[in-house]
Amino acid sequence: MVTAFVHSSCNTVSGSNPQRRLLKDSPAASTLTTRRWSRVNLASVARTLFSLINAGRVREAASLFESTKKPDTFLWNLMIRGYANAELYEEAVDVYRRMQDAGVWADHFTFPFMIKSCANSSSYYEGLRVHAKIIKVGLDSDIFICNSLITMYFKFGLLSAAERVFFEMPVRDDVSWNSLVDGYVSNGEGWRSLVCIKQMQEDFGMKLDWFAITSAVAACSLELCLGQGKEIHCHVIRNGLESDIKLQTALLDMYCKNGDMIYAERLFSSMSRRNIVTWNALIGGYALNDEPLRAFASAIKMQDNYMIPDVITLVNLLPVCAELRSMDHGKAIHALAIRKGFLPHLILETALMDMYAKSGDLKPSELLFKKMTEKSLVSWNAMIAAYVQNGRNLEALELFLHLQEGPLRPDVFTITSIIPACAELASLQQGKQIHSYVLRAGYGSDTVVLNSIINMYARCGDLNISRQVFDRLTWRDLVSWNILIMGYAIHGYGKAALELFSAMKDTGLKPNQSTFTSVLTACSITGLSDEGWLHFDSLQQEYGMSPEIEHYGCMVDLLGRTGDLRAAIEFINKMPLVPTARIWGSILTAGRNNRNIEVAEFAAKQILRLEHDNTGCYVLLSSMYADAGKWEDVDRVMSLMMQKGLNRTAARSLVEFDGKTCSFVNGDKSHSQSNKIHQVSSVLSRKIEEAACDPGTIFDPIVAVMKKANSPYRHSLRLAVIFGLISSPVGSPVLVKKNVRICNHCHHAVKLISGFSGREIIVGDTKIYHHFSNGTCSCGDYW
Repeated sequence: MVTAFVHSSCNTVSGSNPQRRLLKDSPAASTLTTRRWSRVNLASVARTLFSLINAGRVREAASLFESTKKPDTFLWNLMIRGYANAELYEEAVDVYRRMQDAGVWADHFTFPFMIKSCANSSSYYEGLRVHAKIIKVGLDSDIFICNSLITMYFKFGLLSAAERVFFEMPVRDDVSWNSLVDGYVSNGEGWRSLVCIKQMQEDFGMKLDWFAITSAVAACSLELCLGQGKEIHCHVIRNGLESDIKLQTALLDMYCKNGDMIYAERLFSSMSRRNIVTWNALIGGYALNDEPLRAFASAIKMQDNYMIPDVITLVNLLPVCAELRSMDHGKAIHALAIRKGFLPHLILETALMDMYAKSGDLKPSELLFKKMTEKSLVSWNAMIAAYVQNGRNLEALELFLHLQEGPLRPDVFTITSIIPACAELASLQQGKQIHSYVLRAGYGSDTVVLNSIINMYARCGDLNISRQVFDRLTWRDLVSWNILIMGYAIHGYGKAALELFSAMKDTGLKPNQSTFTSVLTACSITGLSDEGWLHFDSLQQEYGMSPEIEHYGCMVDLLGRTGDLRAAIEFINKMPLVPTARIWGSILTAGRNNRNIEVAEFAAKQILRLEHDNTGCYVLLSSMYADAGKWEDVDRVMSLMMQKGLNRTAARSLVEFDGKTCSFVNGDKSHSQSNKIHQVSSVLSRKIEEAACDPGTIFDPIVAVMKKANSPYRHSLRLAVIFGLISSPVGSPVLVKKNVRICNHCHHAVKLISGFSGREIIVGDTKIYHHFSNGTCSCGDYW
């Protein structure tokens, strides 16, 4: 028996057993062996892949993965995770697609990394498909997957979708709540974030962790909630987190953004450790709160503490240079950026562009913009705003059109930057095109954008459309009312402006300084003296506000309009604020309108003491002398202008016809209908008896020659008005925009022409719009 056992054992070992040998050579045995070796091989690949990915050698891992035959779910997951962790999100999405095409089953480890990759690569539609797949395979209750979905939808800006995922979760953890809180903050919904945090504490008894506190502080910065921010600061101290440098820096930034630099400085001084981010927060706080010198002092002190400025330091200091109008400091920062190798850098280059533009030098801004290797929408917006700020409105419009030719699409900031260019150009046609674009782009319900549209139409001379846009607003804020009140004011409809002010107060809105500027401007332009003083007193007594220089300017205008120039000057002398050139300009205008040359000359001296190169002052003074027949004084003023190198702005009048803007200068004969325009002008001139001498006037040949050289019937405004009358349909209003103040002769003439023609003629000059109708003007002959 033993022998038989041994013999049997030997046969088994040596493989001489026919049955065993037959089993080994069968196809089933071969398959089992292959699978066993395949599992061993895949396990080895997995270990190597894992090591390579953890070492950050993703490309090598990818090569190994590509050489692996039939990778399983685990290997696919490793590769997706590797790309996601290396921030190669598009590659991660591509691997997932290939995984699906290969028919490999995705599991609950696949989806969190895939969702992260979709969110960070802006793969919106792929993200939706992944969510659908999750529901299909029954993983829509997995807490880790749901948390990832909440973050993804917030990154896509789909707040309602993120909330739906959150509220449908059967179980939520701290990460779920933190994802919701942080998502609200990242989408500018600070209030909702704070409400959510309150709910966490009061309704669910949850304790705020580090992530929730950081989001809460960011929400207070966003919504300017100083009170809540201080409460959170107390919570930080009570929970022993005051030594956390990241939290301290976030709190410092919150105090700075809420304008409480005393608390910010106190917190900064109490910090045992400070890094470059902390210093940058303080420097940025000083810049934000109009303390430029302290911003620079902090930057110097930071370097004394062996902190080397980084890109953010320079970005924070550049607006300070613009505020101080210190081009030298700005250039020094630009040079430092070059030496440190910080350029090219999108944010820094944009900040440099903005600094040069606000300092009044557009050439470096244009050069930086052209040389930028990468342009974001913020860069385009900065350049468009730079053109508008520097009065180069045509270039701004051209750049706006050029922007639309590329992949980027204008946003709210782009549109609110370009609309003022249309207003300044008084181009109603361009303004209407921008309005159409706003509606097509889906901003038709955005109050900020529509406020700019309301202002643009009012400034372009079409108050009716301005009012229509206002009436269609779904929500009117204080700015909406302020803009429309000012619109009625500059068009000479003072009583309508005051009615609007009353209607605004009836809605419960409280007026601010800008509201009273609009109201007092309306009273000033239309001569509503009693109402003006009533509202000026209300500003101080009822609303407890201190009048600003604009409010005082309106009251000086009102006093000048009444003709009591002595009272106007006494009012200026009693002002608690230093009078500006604009204040004395009101006295100069009052002196001209009341034909008081002595007061006008006194006001002109004050203006030129403050602004040596105020061309308008010289022009108005010479115009007064000319009206009074003091040609020697006219000569003297013109000689002074020549000595100072000042040039009188060439008068230009614009009128839109058939979608085009037609421009006229004095004596213009370049227009195709010039002969007809001048013939009509001569006829009208004779009709209103401009050629006739005033009774009792002694003929002076020198005066006659000077008057003929600048005959009113040759003025640009007259030519533009006549072209508008002969080109437009009978009965329709004529709209003309003039780049300088309308002269007395043209004002008188256009009044009479409106009576002869039976047409409304609207003329906008540098100050207000004159509505001429039936021989009268809305300004009451005072402008």
